Amino acid sequence: MKYINEAFEQNWIAPLGPNVDAFEETLATYCGVASAAALSSGSAAIHLALVMLGIGQGDEVIASSFTFSATVNPIKYLGATPVLVDSEPETWNMDPELLQQAIKERRSKGKEHRVKAIIVVHLYGMPAKMDEIIEIADKYEIPVIEDAAEALGSRYNKEHVGSVGKMAILSFNGNKIITTSGGGALISNDKALVEKARFLSTQARDKAPYYQHSQVGYNYRMSNVLAGIGRGQMEAINLRVKQRRDNYDFYYRNLKDIHGISFLKEPSEKFYSNRWLTTVLIDPGQTGISCWDLQDECKKENIETRPLWKPMHMQPVFSSCPSYLNGVSSELFIQGLCLPSGSNMTDEDRVRILNVITMNIKP
Repeated sequence: MKYINEAFEQNWIAPLGPNVDAFEETLATYCGVASAAALSSGSAAIHLALVMLGIGQGDEVIASSFTFSATVNPIKYLGATPVLVDSEPETWNMDPELLQQAIKERRSKGKEHRVKAIIVVHLYGMPAKMDEIIEIADKYEIPVIEDAAEALGSRYNKEHVGSVGKMAILSFNGNKIITTSGGGALISNDKALVEKARFLSTQARDKAPYYQHSQVGYNYRMSNVLAGIGRGQMEAINLRVKQRRDNYDFYYRNLKDIHGISFLKEPSEKFYSNRWLTTVLIDPGQTGISCWDLQDECKKENIETRPLWKPMHMQPVFSSCPSYLNGVSSELFIQGLCLPSGSNMTDEDRVRILNVITMNIKP
């Protein structure tokens, strides 16, 4: 409220102002990058990142199949073709072996199949295997965009996700670990790219004494009011990460010994997840109940759970896109469930949820 009130008191209600500047500085410092641009959404950030890489009609962009559609939609905005790559089972993120296979095969088809970028997602806050992915991307000289919409506060090799690729995007939608009600950001160690993103996000108005535009621009800038919310939220980011990880620890501690329930674990000390959402896999052959039926039982008790993302290669709108599959993400979708994971959950809340789960699992 302090920063929001300042915006009104200073009459900074526009998509620029002290809160926007300070929020960007805070994000860049926290993520360990050179610069950040506060935008209207994570989708806008992906769109701008692709625009700045020159993606257009006839190009191909490799993307994780196991994600939310906002990762892939901007590829289609630009007339490019998404090439969907399945997950590996340890992190549920892009499989490096399939990534390399996809690049090789697309290149073998000739110049008309131009892979111009890779979008890798850090799903549910779990970092992807960035060492392997960056090594492959560098080998073929393809820039990497990190979709860290769900992963603010997560780290890989002790570095914050979003600081490894050429650019990265964040989301501050209402369901994220911090929120600006609606918003996102583009971050990078390349200050020139971030500066260009700011320029494009404000309708690409040239420096002139009149309204002049030499490029197509977008209305993607975050307002000073919403950036004030973000500033306040960032003061609590470490607490939010702890709260989300506490949720995971509670569920894991109480459910790990039940046959047929498994968790997405951090594969090694390289990986540190913000545990944005706690997810479980449920084997109905062992538990006596499917994830869908358990979701219905929770709903009866006014407890909201959600299925895992339906992979993009299974979505009607993207089903005709080239895809490189191993069956991992489709199986995760069939067996997976997101458990309540809000930062403000109490012990009483968690116990109530646990009781509903355990009473519906066969002994």
